[in-house]
Amino acid sequence: MERALLDGPWTQVRDEVEAQLVSIPGGTETYVLCRSTARREKELAIRHRFSTRLEERLQRLATRVATGRLKDRGKIERVLGRLQASYASVADLYEMAVRDEDGRVRLHWKLIEARRAWRDAREGAYLLRTNLEGQTAEELWTKYIQLTEAEAAFRALKSELAIRPLFHQLEPRVKAHILVAFLGYALWVTLKHLLHRRGTGLTPARALAQLATLQSADIILPTTDGREIRLRRVATPTAEQQQLLDSLDISVPTHLEWNAECSADFVTS
Repeated sequence: MERALLDGPWTQVRDEVEAQLVSIPGGTETYVLCRSTARREKELAIRHRFSTRLEERLQRLATRVATGRLKDRGKIERVLGRLQASYASVADLYEMAVRDEDGRVRLHWKLIEARRAWRDAREGAYLLRTNLEGQTAEELWTKYIQLTEAEAAFRALKSELAIRPLFHQLEPRVKAHILVAFLGYALWVTLKHLLHRRGTGLTPARALAQLATLQSADIILPTTDGREIRLRRVATPTAEQQQLLDSLDISVPTHLEWNAECSADFVTS
């Protein structure tokens, strides 16, 4: 399998994404090795940032030990353990040791080049496994992406849309909950594609957060005969909000019709 992965042809499945199909002779599973340029650059940048921070803290710790400001071996090992826990994603790339030399404690650390080279080689790559047969690398990769989109949908329902799981006891309530979740997510996806087509560079969450202060309020005017006149007015959008609304071709009315039965203070007898 290793030789097949190293020598097999790559298929361009999307810009900056390549995939390679490997079938195991006599087996029931197929593997797809994928590599993404964008993902590699992101993972390299993250690793470089954490490695730089870890090396700086290791050097400071080594200096404290060498100058005698930190002498207790137990304390040194505890500090070193905390560093390894804080930078667990890159700590395995380094060799760290506390040693006794000439009656004094010393901290030694160095980068393990073989491990760094291996990490460099696999950054941006991921391996898929499936029991589906007779499909190309591009078809299998597309199905995998659809699964990630489904997972993202559940995250959006529970976080951005705040439609958390509820344990309903009656079937009509279950169906109503599913309907609300479906309609909410349909609108969410519609907004996502609309924002993308208009080139706003915003996610639905950021767009809604930007428009969150755009609200309506009631102006209540009492009359001399004891009645009330209610005028529902919409807040004036800020310059930033208006720019977003214009890009989406959405016009905000200055006022809304007031319906007592749809208001929060409406009570039925």
